[in-house]
Amino acid sequence: MKKLNIFVFAAVLLFGLNATAEAQITEKPEFGKFAITGATIHTVTNGTIEGGVILIDGEEIVQVGQNVRITNDYQRIDASGKHVYPGFIDGWSALGLVEVSAVAVTVDNRELGQFNPHMYAFTAFNPHSASVPVTRVSGVTTVMTRPSSGSIAGKGAVMDLWGYSPDSMAVKKSGALILNLPSSQGGGWWDNRSEEEIRKQYEQNIKEINDFIEKAKFYHEMMEAYNENPSGKTKPDYDPRMDAMGEVLSGEVPVVISVNREQQILDAIEWTKSHENMNFVFAGVEEGWRVADEIAEAGIPVLTTTLYTPARDYDNYQRPYQNPGLMAAAGVKVAIVSDDTENSRNAPFEAGYAAAYGLGKEEAIKALTINPAEIFGVDNVLGSLEAGKQANLFISDGDPLEPMTNIEQVFIKGYKIPMTSRHTQLYDEFLNRDAVNK
Repeated sequence: MKKLNIFVFAAVLLFGLNATAEAQITEKPEFGKFAITGATIHTVTNGTIEGGVILIDGEEIVQVGQNVRITNDYQRIDASGKHVYPGFIDGWSALGLVEVSAVAVTVDNRELGQFNPHMYAFTAFNPHSASVPVTRVSGVTTVMTRPSSGSIAGKGAVMDLWGYSPDSMAVKKSGALILNLPSSQGGGWWDNRSEEEIRKQYEQNIKEINDFIEKAKFYHEMMEAYNENPSGKTKPDYDPRMDAMGEVLSGEVPVVISVNREQQILDAIEWTKSHENMNFVFAGVEEGWRVADEIAEAGIPVLTTTLYTPARDYDNYQRPYQNPGLMAAAGVKVAIVSDDTENSRNAPFEAGYAAAYGLGKEEAIKALTINPAEIFGVDNVLGSLEAGKQANLFISDGDPLEPMTNIEQVFIKGYKIPMTSRHTQLYDEFLNRDAVNK
């Protein structure tokens, strides 16, 4: 009876979530030619333009500047006194893969087994998640959503937050390989293993990962040799796991490694030295400030947050807020992320903390735009306001890193997005509750 009740609850919950998502997209987006005029345009890569104009034609930005000629076929949007920014990118999220973490049927970010490089988060992405509209109306127009579990969890995808299918939303289906390196340190007070046991387990786990990578290299060497000259050779059996490692081994797709503590970071830097052709990124990096010079010397960019408690009791409470700025000052490329699902919308406010505690506003904006775009290899289409790039942008009435600022209009892939979400629906409903109850 208990099992039946759980299934009934899950079914009702899913029905409600789908109904909510459907309700949120009844207002259709506008698409065509738009001229945003009179705004302060924050291009990110080419400075700030006062009283500027942005022309959008279909999916692309076609012109950015002052004294731009606007033909009659453009729909004008007067943004005088407003600000225009590139759409923000949350580079470390589970958005679209997890709806309600406590309800298993709404969670699809994990696979069985330790090595799953052939599993793509893109295929499980739910475009009708109630969290998608909530996130995009906050100015976050793109996310890198990623799987978890195992040593190699699979590949995360760079996804725009407007569309009716994963295909229509994908910016880069293969955005990054998610790798979970073991820790050479104990798991905390509950870990009763001896130092020797911890060391042996660490070395064994590292060996398994290295062996898998070496096997993938050998597989691709065999395939390359066969393709160059198949005469007299037997074609190696196709292995989807090995095949999926090709773009990783070449450095085309970055490898994101989650590390937080000082020793974890140093161990990871040392490990990456034995895989020179691969492209690495660190995520988390809570104690990055302790080893910022070493990270910078290794040339490894980071995806980091600011809302966490320092692991060491004696660390200053400000360290999480200062961490991005201290790493950036050392020469590390920093992207600020939510490391969340439904709170992916809060990534701009995390950047606001970092800006106030040493990173500065200009670098904080870069940490939400061009930096993550460069890290994931999509800076040719996203991350700044330039002619020829995809029209992902928003209009605000002030500084978007401030919670009191209103995001007034969002464009994704040239679509003028309805500014509605489950949150706005609830706000409108409860705002008028007294009138309804009379």
